[in-house]
Amino acid sequence: MASISDNDKLFLSKLDDGVSLCEKRRRAYFFSFFTEREQLLAARHLQHAGFQSYAFDGGHPDAERKVLGLFFDEPEPFPVSALSLQFRKSDKLTHRDFLGALMSLGIERETVGDILVEDGRCVLFVKEEIRDYITSQLFKVGNVGVRITEADTSSLPKGRGFDEKDYTVSSLRLDAVVAAVSGLSREKTKTLILSGSVTRNYEVCQNISRQVEESDVITIRGKGKYVVNGVLGETKKHRIRISIIHYR
Repeated sequence: MASISDNDKLFLSKLDDGVSLCEKRRRAYFFSFFTEREQLLAARHLQHAGFQSYAFDGGHPDAERKVLGLFFDEPEPFPVSALSLQFRKSDKLTHRDFLGALMSLGIERETVGDILVEDGRCVLFVKEEIRDYITSQLFKVGNVGVRITEADTSSLPKGRGFDEKDYTVSSLRLDAVVAAVSGLSREKTKTLILSGSVTRNYEVCQNISRQVEESDVITIRGKGKYVVNGVLGETKKHRIRISIIHYR
């Protein structure tokens, strides 16, 4: 793994503290919501430490932000609640609007999971401990009134949504793939990668010639998240066709 920053060291130290508490108290220990990069970092650290009884859950199968649970014995239910916030469809609210409203209540980002928005409805995943506070305090998002109920997680908004598109690249080097999906020149792409603005599988990658593989997740600052859905083969001119999923 890449060099560990001071923030990463603090994060890993908190993981170790959680493991100690789980084993000492002989019961499950739950963290707050982790980003995808934090999930990767946590899983690697726990496996290296030989701690295998853990799981992640964000409240729905396709969750990006997930709570980490450490278990002493059998897995236990995760303390994640889903709330439905309903509003008029004519009022166009975004992910940022809902996150801002929550932060204005003094809620910490780590206690909030995915925020899935569609016309007239937002489904919000939160730590169970703040569910009642939100339902008793949140009546408006911006100037828009909202009504909060328990969410039906069997039917969720699509959230950001995604597009799937095929590209033709000269090689599977990181700079070639990033240039293709971003629409930037190879020179600008090189500058972007070397500046630390590109991650591969949630880690900053400044190696422009790093080979990209199927299922790799590439994030480009200011552009979004891309998943290499598949390598489709070569063209007659020996260029490579790839399928990319772009999360909006």
